Amino acid sequence: MDSNLEKYQENGKKLFIWGGSAVRELFHILSATLLSLLIPLAFLLLARLATARYLLSNFDNYTTQNPTSPLSLMLLYAKPTIINLLVSVVSVSALTNGLIGKFKLLSNSLPQPPSAEASGFRPGLCVAWGFLCILQICVVLGIKESIDVGVDGSAFGEEESFLCRVVFFFGLHETMMFWAATVVKPVVDDTIFGFSRENSWAEKAAMAFNFGALWWWRLRNEVDALVVVPDVKRELMLRIEVSDFIGCWLYYLTVTIGMVRVVKGVIWVVMILTCRRRRRQVEGDDGGDFRPNEEKV
Repeated sequence: MDSNLEKYQENGKKLFIWGGSAVRELFHILSATLLSLLIPLAFLLLARLATARYLLSNFDNYTTQNPTSPLSLMLLYAKPTIINLLVSVVSVSALTNGLIGKFKLLSNSLPQPPSAEASGFRPGLCVAWGFLCILQICVVLGIKESIDVGVDGSAFGEEESFLCRVVFFFGLHETMMFWAATVVKPVVDDTIFGFSRENSWAEKAAMAFNFGALWWWRLRNEVDALVVVPDVKRELMLRIEVSDFIGCWLYYLTVTIGMVRVVKGVIWVVMILTCRRRRRQVEGDDGGDFRPNEEKV
């Protein structure tokens, strides 16, 4: 009787531990995926801000036709300096990582002092928290207010060539994965597990699926506004602002990141095919001659 009771208690403890581990793993995947999407959402916000500035400069009565709150008016008229700076830092770092490899945005650029481990203070993690919080606040408030105002960049969608949009897709995915590995992962791992761990296939699959869904749902129809709006302003002889130039620069910087990824992928495939071909040739040469080594000499 006592042995059966102890067995049931032990099984219950194992089930409780397994259930808690599964819930924690699921929460880790969900948190990492949502926070990783901040970079694609930041590009979506920048495209909508570019569209809003075009509407304000071309239609003087836009705000009277679309009643807005004070926060929405601030979104329309304010310059997106902070979000431009954050996205630029991440994009340039992602391009550097694609060119030279093994580049860490925070880990290597912010070395820990000798007493960091003893005191528990980690500067890189603090900076990652700051990056994450600031970008999340800007993106969430910006997207919400753009919906309230009724601004979207779909009017300028699908203006770029298909090839350019495909390369931009790969570049934005590469930038998002770099952001997830250097900023999101340290914060989420430390908060949930208390230590760093390798990404599982489920995390990578969840990020890729949600990024593809966001691209198909909104990004593919609106992100072209970053480059189309400055061209339209130039044709209409309207003043092109610095933020318009930065948005266009970020778009083509992301295209460059995508080109680097595509070229590296092609080189990798060519190397794999070449190695297999050489291996088959060597195996064919060795298998075609059955004479002993003494006879061959």
